[in-house]
Amino acid sequence: MERTAERQSDDPVRGIMLIVAAMVFFSMSDATAKFLGQRIPPIEVVWLRYAGFTILMVPALIRHPSRLRSAAPLLQIGRGLGLLGSALFFTSGLRYLAMADATAMSFVSPLFITALSIPVLKEKVGIRRWSAIVVGLVGVLIVVRPGTSTFNPASVLPLLSSVSWAFGIVLTRKMTQGSDHTVTTLAYAAITGLVVTSLILPFIWEPPSWQVVALGGFIACVSTTAQWLVVLGYRRASASVLAPFSYTQLVWSSLAGFLLFDMIPDSLTLVGASIIIASGLYTAHRERIVARQRLAGSA
Repeated sequence: MERTAERQSDDPVRGIMLIVAAMVFFSMSDATAKFLGQRIPPIEVVWLRYAGFTILMVPALIRHPSRLRSAAPLLQIGRGLGLLGSALFFTSGLRYLAMADATAMSFVSPLFITALSIPVLKEKVGIRRWSAIVVGLVGVLIVVRPGTSTFNPASVLPLLSSVSWAFGIVLTRKMTQGSDHTVTTLAYAAITGLVVTSLILPFIWEPPSWQVVALGGFIACVSTTAQWLVVLGYRRASASVLAPFSYTQLVWSSLAGFLLFDMIPDSLTLVGASIIIASGLYTAHRERIVARQRLAGSA
């Protein structure tokens, strides 16, 4: 069976450029999804994305049909469901929220990943990482502002998206490293999302215009490109080097929100986002230290 684990080349500058480019593409996908979500149901937007995603995967699967076989099919399906839930919740939230607000709240996912790693991966989380989780949730409260006149119930949707994303990532970690090819993992995600959304689609279907179909195809292309760029980036530099640059997505999302939807994040949103980002970076720092200690202990 082919392995996804490839020897990582030491090229951090190129890795950083790839991650920043991926964040630009993710922001383009989110902006287009927000535009479409105001015209057709969010589930239909996600279905268009997954339909295009699956079509893009077909040539690779035709060339290598064996890549449809997985060493851990149930985990791959569970991962696909987690990523699908993340897409559905986030796209639904974009319909009612400013892009910067939704993006800022999505950055809390590393904290949920840490929390979910306890029951799923049986990891031990120390007081420092628990403290980072609490601080990050304080940042979320600053952005959401429950109990005030500015509170939007739709703010819960990006948080649910982060939980779903964290679930998918934790299952990715649970799978044996390198057990499946990258194409296998992407194919399972695409097919799982397409099948589930196709089952829901008849109940909410609204005939799309050709413009909507074209924009749905655009979302599929740019989001798939972004995922590939992330994979390439992490082959060239470590997660600890690249993690801070994933937060550049807030810059691109804020810019897209301003140019396309005339939405500017307020000062409290920026303060809350800064706290969330700081807690996420500290969590990544502590996980790197724990990983080093684990390797030293096993040596």
